[in-house]
Amino acid sequence: MTAPSLAAQWRRPGPTPEQRRADVLIGLAVTVLVLLNMTLTTSAGVSVFGGRMPILPEQVFWTLAICLPLCWRRRWPEAVALVVSAAFIAAQVRAAPEQQLTSWVLFGAIYALGAWGRDRWRAKWIRIAITVAMFVWLFISLAIFLGRAQPNEFEHASGVLPPLFAVVVNGILVNVLIFGFAYFFGEIAWTSARREHELELRAEQLRASQAEARELAVSDERLRIARELHDVVAHHVSVMGVQASAGRRVLDKDPAKARVALESVEQSARTAVDELRRMLGLLRQSGDAVDVTAGGVDRLDELLGNAREAGLRAELGVYGDPVELAESLSQAIYRIVQEALTNTLKHAGATTVDVRIRYLAHEVEIDVTDDGRSVLVGQRTGGMGLIGMRERVSAHDGVLETGPAVDGPGRRGFRVRARFPLTRVAVEA
Repeated sequence: MTAPSLAAQWRRPGPTPEQRRADVLIGLAVTVLVLLNMTLTTSAGVSVFGGRMPILPEQVFWTLAICLPLCWRRRWPEAVALVVSAAFIAAQVRAAPEQQLTSWVLFGAIYALGAWGRDRWRAKWIRIAITVAMFVWLFISLAIFLGRAQPNEFEHASGVLPPLFAVVVNGILVNVLIFGFAYFFGEIAWTSARREHELELRAEQLRASQAEARELAVSDERLRIARELHDVVAHHVSVMGVQASAGRRVLDKDPAKARVALESVEQSARTAVDELRRMLGLLRQSGDAVDVTAGGVDRLDELLGNAREAGLRAELGVYGDPVELAESLSQAIYRIVQEALTNTLKHAGATTVDVRIRYLAHEVEIDVTDDGRSVLVGQRTGGMGLIGMRERVSAHDGVLETGPAVDGPGRRGFRVRARFPLTRVAVEA
C-alpha cells in the first residue's frame, strides 16, 4: 500500500481523558473571559451596526452559545465548529455587543476541526462551507453598515484611499487572514499528528526487527556452542571405547592396567554425560555448517600475540594452581577472551589490555580489562558479542559481568569478567 493511501485511510485517535479535561477547563476559562469583555463592551455602549443591544440575559445566552462548545472541541470537532459558527452569525444578527474575543473562538473551532476531524473529506467541506457562509454574512453586514452610514460618517478620514473602499477591503482582508490561517494551521496540526503516528509505527517495527535479530543471534550462538559440545562428547565417547577395549584385553593378564583403563572410562563417561547435558540444554538445531574448530586455554597466548600485532600492549597472567579443564569449558574461556579482545580492538580505542586467569578452590575466573572508553555495554559490543558471551557462560552455569573498570581512583576502561564453577571431573583430574 502506498504512502498516500495510508495517509488517506489514517484516522486520528480521539483525545485522551487528560486532553478532554484540559478542553473543559480551557472552554470554561474562555467563557468567563468573554463574559467579562461583554460586560466591558456593554458598559462602553458599543453595539453592532449601531443598533439597539438585546437585553442582558440574551447577551449572556449568545456568549455561552459561542464559547461553551469549546469544552468539546477535540471530542466532537465537527459539531462544535457548526454550533459556534451558527451562534456567531446569530449573535451578530441580534447585535450582541461582544464580537472581539468571539472571533478568536470561531478561529479556534475551525482550527480544531482541521486538526482533529477524523473524516478528512467531511472536515474539509465543513470548513469550506463555514468560510463561504461567513463571507456571505460579511458582505451582508457590510451592505447593512454602508446603508446605515450617515453622510458625515467618514468626515475625519485622512487616508489616501476612499473611505468606503478602505472599509470593504479591510473587512475582506482581515477575514481572509483569520479563516485562511485557521484552515492552514489545522491541516498542519493533523499532518504532524499523522507523521508522529508513522514514526511510532516505524520505531515499533525497528524494535521488533532488533528483537528478531537478537533472537536469531542467540539461536546461532546456541547452535555453534552445541556443535562444539557435540565434538567434545564424541571425543570422550571414542576415548571410552578405546579404553574399554584395552581393559578387556588385559583384564585377565594385568588387572592393574585394566583398573587404570576402567578409571579412565569412568572419568570420560562423567565428562561426556556432563557435556551432553549442556548440549541438550542449548536447543541444537540443523543449519549451515559452521567452523567448530576452537582453541582452549592453552592457546590464549596466540590470541594475545595477535592483539600485540594489532598494536595493543597485551599481558596474560595466570594465578593459582592450574587444573585440567573440561574441553568445552576450555573452549568457552577461549571464545570469551577472543570476543573481549575483538571488542577492545574495534570499539575501545585502547592501548593496553590485561587478561588474567584465576584458578580458585571451586571456580575459574577470567578477567579481561582494557584502558579504552568506558561506554555502555550495548554500544561497546553492538549486542551480538555480548549475546555469545552470555550463552557460553550460561551453558556452563557461570556468571558474567561487563561494564566500566572501577578498580581504582581515576581508572578508565572496560572489563569483562566471567566465573565458571569447576566440575567434579575437572577437580579430580
